[in-house]
Amino acid sequence: MDRDLAEVDCVYVWADGIHLNVRLEEAKACVLVLIGVRADGSKELVALKDGYRESGESWADLMRDCARRGMRAPVLAVGDGALGFWKALAEVFPETREQRCWGHKTANVLDAMPKSAQPGAKKTVQDIYNAEDKQHAQAAITTFAQLYRVKFPKAVKKITDDQDQLLAFFDFPAEHWIHLRTTNPIESTFATVRLRTTVTRGAGSRAAALAMVFKLVESAQQRWRAVNAPHLVALVRAGARFERGQLVERPELSAA
Repeated sequence: MDRDLAEVDCVYVWADGIHLNVRLEEAKACVLVLIGVRADGSKELVALKDGYRESGESWADLMRDCARRGMRAPVLAVGDGALGFWKALAEVFPETREQRCWGHKTANVLDAMPKSAQPGAKKTVQDIYNAEDKQHAQAAITTFAQLYRVKFPKAVKKITDDQDQLLAFFDFPAEHWIHLRTTNPIESTFATVRLRTTVTRGAGSRAAALAMVFKLVESAQQRWRAVNAPHLVALVRAGARFERGQLVERPELSAA
């Protein structure tokens, strides 16, 4: 929480919060977590903070602190659409692009539908983020809207309103798409944290909750694998352009 981040150049970041029971308090603790991908493709815990219900101000405090400690603006940030994180990101690192998590989005869309319609809708949503490129994904969104707009307009609106932020990952290397379309790198680590807190029936205090999350994430970090095609991360940071997931323009060529 105090280390210098000037040398920690995170090209991609995932943001999420985890709510934990605190035995000695009525309110749950909310720990905000930021995990990044460095230019060499390795993942690491960048920052965490005891927040308040994932509010915009709590995230802004975390992001301002990262900037104060020398953190460079990420190229792309991935998170749940409901997070106050996006307001904070726009304030502190306005140049960073936004990618909404398809895992959270799919759950939100299905929650707006009756159970009988969910299996078919889920397959149609999967066709969007598994498309071969952005153009085909846009066509899949059109298909989804045509199939469900009349009966379930709220469900369709959840995707069409965030279309640009949902499809941002298609502008990056195809090898990175599987990493960038969800917050799974954080969610898988949170699963370990939740399991531990269930065993201990929650932390004794908010400070203990924060320390426990840090130690569990730090331990999990030793098992994290680098992203696919790690050599491409540095090109993303340098401003290389990708179309349909393939490199089409290197930074030095555009400069020339």
